[in-house]
Amino acid sequence: MSKRPYIVGNWKMHGTRAMLAEARAIDRGAERLTKVEVAIAPPFTLIHAVRKEAELMGVGAQDVHPAEGGAHTGDVSAAMVKDAGADFTIVGHSERRADHGESNARVLEKAKAALAAGLNLIVCVGETEEERDAGKAEAVVSRQLSGSLPTGEELAEKITVAYEPVWAIGTGRTPTVDDVAAMHRHIRAKLVAIYGEAGAGVRILYGGSVKPDNAAELLSADEVGGALVGGASLTAESFLGIVIAAADLPRDH
Repeated sequence: MSKRPYIVGNWKMHGTRAMLAEARAIDRGAERLTKVEVAIAPPFTLIHAVRKEAELMGVGAQDVHPAEGGAHTGDVSAAMVKDAGADFTIVGHSERRADHGESNARVLEKAKAALAAGLNLIVCVGETEEERDAGKAEAVVSRQLSGSLPTGEELAEKITVAYEPVWAIGTGRTPTVDDVAAMHRHIRAKLVAIYGEAGAGVRILYGGSVKPDNAAELLSADEVGGALVGGASLTAESFLGIVIAAADLPRDH
């Protein structure tokens, strides 16, 4: 692939100021491992602090509210996270879709708000175990892509897609490399259908129990352009193990 592998850590609901030491260590690793684009998405409370610590890695939010402001107690707008120092946001993560009942339409609203605020996007898609067992995985992911992605060929360069099989997140289970490659090829075809030739350049990340010991195999799968990492991103040692695996990939991947 022409773009550098993109390795993104999603800290989820973890992180106090004590973890800024891990952020500093990850940033130092990013300085050495320049073949890889590195980013983390800490909780809202740490975005500003991490941005101050990080010189080379990207810093993002885990979610945004679609409104610019107003009576939305406890929510955070795209403009607010941009002001705090974020350069991207995740939207449509499976935990948001499941725990907060977010529909594709809601994810699309958030995506449009983020782009309007000047943020890049990581849009998450993925099927449940029941949907995969029923043979519906590709259909489900296609609907999520069609319903969640803002359209317009000029937007493709601002968007990354993350495929996260829901049943593999935090469970220690991972699909086979062939399964991952097949779904990523399917997503690629859908992206080209949505964005035309520009869709060929959208990076597709794999997310789901990515660890240092399985990263190389997963990242070498067809059309995998990086990883969205959960638990293994909480320490610099484990996260940088994944970054090193990405840096060691053949340059024509």
